[in-house]
Amino acid sequence: DPRHRRRLVALIAVGIVLLLLASVGVYGLLTGPRSNTSPDPDPEPGPVTTAPPTVAPSPPRPPRVPAVRRSADPETFARGVAFTLFAWDTASGLWPLDYTSAILAVGDPSGDEQAGLASDVAVYLPTQDAWIELRRYATRQHLTIDTAYVPDAWADAVAQAQPGQLAAGTTAVTIEGTRHRAGVWNGQPVTSEHPVAFTVFVVCAPTYPACHLLRLSQLDNPLR
Repeated sequence: DPRHRRRLVALIAVGIVLLLLASVGVYGLLTGPRSNTSPDPDPEPGPVTTAPPTVAPSPPRPPRVPAVRRSADPETFARGVAFTLFAWDTASGLWPLDYTSAILAVGDPSGDEQAGLASDVAVYLPTQDAWIELRRYATRQHLTIDTAYVPDAWADAVAQAQPGQLAAGTTAVTIEGTRHRAGVWNGQPVTSEHPVAFTVFVVCAPTYPACHLLRLSQLDNPLR
């Protein structure tokens, strides 16, 4: 029948169209959406960020006692010795021996008075047991100097000395000042002041180009 044949042809054509549409849809799902612009064959590289190198922190420096200021002038040098001798802090992590070493470092290079000087310095500093006790109260100390002078009694000492007993350039400087202490007691800051006087014996030019420390008098028993 011609009509039956035309209907069959039409159905076959519709089936072919549907099959083609389904094939296109599946292909689109597999390939994904297509870009409207062609890809750049040589894209420019983006900016490169370089992380800064990691630098390990430097280890903390151990505390040190400030060195005695050197000078060729006897009075200036004696003042420097006095400041270092009285400036200590029990909370610094240092010990009395550290402060003693700072003073001995400017002692007479000949070494003749080194043992006596070490004994002198020990009298000015707290003992180790006292230091431990003072550390509980964060005790610290410093000195203010009122006067520094060559005592009149030094001229008598030089006149009575045997020939060669005193090296050339040896002199005495008496220091008068105030010792200041501060700390913490029952959670409250406390301070105290006490007048002090002592004599510093030094040797300078012409024996040495810069002054060196020989001995210290007893505290509060200076030459006048």
